[in-house]
Amino acid sequence: LSSIKGVELQVEKEKHGPPTGPPVNIEISGEEIQLLGELAAVVRKQIRDIPGLVDLKDNFVKGKPEITIRVDKEKAALMGLDTYTIAYTVKAAVRGAKVGVFREGKEEYDILARLPEKDRHSVESLRRVTISGPKGEPIPLTSVADVSLTTGLGAIQRLDQKRVVTVSGNVSGRLANDVIRDIKARLNQMQWPRGYRFRFTGEQQEQDKAKDFLSKAFVGAVFLILLILIAQFDSFKIPLVIMSSVLLSLIGVFMGLLVCGMPFGVIMTGIGVISLAGVVVNNAIVLIDYHRQLMEKGLACKEALIQTGLTRFRPVMLTAITTVLGLVPMATGVSFDFTAMRWDLGGESSQWWGPMAVAVIFGLGVATMLTLLVVPVLLSWAQGKGSKGNSPC
Repeated sequence: LSSIKGVELQVEKEKHGPPTGPPVNIEISGEEIQLLGELAAVVRKQIRDIPGLVDLKDNFVKGKPEITIRVDKEKAALMGLDTYTIAYTVKAAVRGAKVGVFREGKEEYDILARLPEKDRHSVESLRRVTISGPKGEPIPLTSVADVSLTTGLGAIQRLDQKRVVTVSGNVSGRLANDVIRDIKARLNQMQWPRGYRFRFTGEQQEQDKAKDFLSKAFVGAVFLILLILIAQFDSFKIPLVIMSSVLLSLIGVFMGLLVCGMPFGVIMTGIGVISLAGVVVNNAIVLIDYHRQLMEKGLACKEALIQTGLTRFRPVMLTAITTVLGLVPMATGVSFDFTAMRWDLGGESSQWWGPMAVAVIFGLGVATMLTLLVVPVLLSWAQGKGSKGNSPC
């Protein structure tokens, strides 16, 4: 295929997850399509040397060459001609005019009169065409019109009723967000004509949509959990102590991504963070609920905290360990094929599910260890503030 001119060959591996556009997709919008093409060329020149940006191209289509005839209506009116007469004469010279019919048996053939083949594709030949005036006098075409060789429009792409030219590219060796940040810095330094602007779409647009949705989902999940805890414990301090474990889990999430060298994927890592919000609070609920039971039996706050830690340490750790072990195959890509009865290592699906599993594993692990230390301290502080009916710690 390399011997065929204009062929572009790309080999890509299978992509998992929802369909997205190119990692780098810049839409330039404006009115004049030719100016949009020029801006697209300038943008490509400005960003082509950014590290990690490859396969840079745009969808601007240059039109084919065409002969343009612009009639000077004032000159034509002075000579008694109109635009229709001039256009009809030029059309007859190029495409031909029907001057009669040739009959052969039952068949009829139109007779067309037009310029010879060699004169129909030359600008100079068209300039020598004459037009019949009102009295039949020949009037040169160049006396009433300007004949020039120009380029027509190839293709006009619209988005939201605006003309758009798209510059797209892939990334290699760097994260798409880092490449886009460098591109934004360079494009902001350019002098853009009035009415022309650019925006990032494609994968970046889908990522922004996912980020907005998951951010709202995380806030909604935390709010619902907090609302249920307030109704259950009939207190505002205790639910805040429980929700502190959600913040502790974020420490583990970022730590795990740094250790494994994974980027913060908005979709899968975000889902992992949201799921952690519902998982890590269980450990704090187990601790606090048992602490309240011991205090209702008459134990002092400090003794109840110590007894809670000793009693609930094993179930809390076992719950976290079993969850972590269950997610290890998803994070590492290790699975067992029961049809072939063999182990599969490094599955491609781990690239999609891996960030979520890593977020849950490290987030749950760190949150569990810190919950056993921080939650009792916060609970002691909350009780020490003088909760009614309870002895201060």
